[in-house]
Amino acid sequence: MTHFALTRRQGLIGLAGLAASLSVTVSATGTMAQSAASKTFVLVHGAWHGGWCWHKVIPQLLAQGHRVYAPSLTGLGDRSHLITPETDLGTHVSDIVNLLEFNDLKNVILVGHSYAGMVITGVAAKAAVRIGHLVYLDAFLPEDGMSLNDYMSDKGREIFAANARDHGDGWRLPFDGSFTLEGLGVSDPTDQDWMRPRLTDQPYASFTQAVEVPEGLWDAVRGSYVLCSRRPHYIAMAERAVAMGFARAGLQDKGHDAMVTQPDEVAEVLLKLASA
Repeated sequence: MTHFALTRRQGLIGLAGLAASLSVTVSATGTMAQSAASKTFVLVHGAWHGGWCWHKVIPQLLAQGHRVYAPSLTGLGDRSHLITPETDLGTHVSDIVNLLEFNDLKNVILVGHSYAGMVITGVAAKAAVRIGHLVYLDAFLPEDGMSLNDYMSDKGREIFAANARDHGDGWRLPFDGSFTLEGLGVSDPTDQDWMRPRLTDQPYASFTQAVEVPEGLWDAVRGSYVLCSRRPHYIAMAERAVAMGFARAGLQDKGHDAMVTQPDEVAEVLLKLASA
């Protein structure tokens, strides 16, 4: 079992587990009766992925009597046919806000991986009353007025811009040319073969649109940060999260796409956070 430390302002709490990210497109509900202790998880995937990437994690949450929604964001995964030049961060925020409101979900554990940290922050700004716990899994934790591109290096921004210009009609970002599966920590050939045909283009506007973070938001919602990889910008995000009073779970070099490569540990950490 992998061990990590969960930290708060009050001190350090030992915890066993791990963590990761992302989601699936259709809401899934356990067949067993929901107990008073059951929680509702909404798992939001990162760039180029879809709800499919939670495939190995969802059954473990359901088996403990929890409800799970794992939507694919507009233009991605099984909704890739809906991508347009106008699809942006605001579109993806609306995807999740509408999911919460139309299903009348309350006290939700809202999990965002990677790019989806931008999404769940925007959702919290609009629907904090429906959220019980925000969980950032190797995710961006943005400041007011910042876009994902603002957190990238000059080289990273150049790669995205060139990929969109040369291979995406100026407004789409194909996965190839932006990242590799190995770069996400996915080294098993079986996992790579499963993922590769499911990765779809990312709308470039979702990376360039800034998020609005209203004053006082972080006093209104409970937050945790789970660090899965050793990428500098995620380490910086985790440090900022702790400074803001978030709990923190740290995973050393487990890879960015831990929901695929370490699903048992991901499920374990989410269940631990749900019961904390």
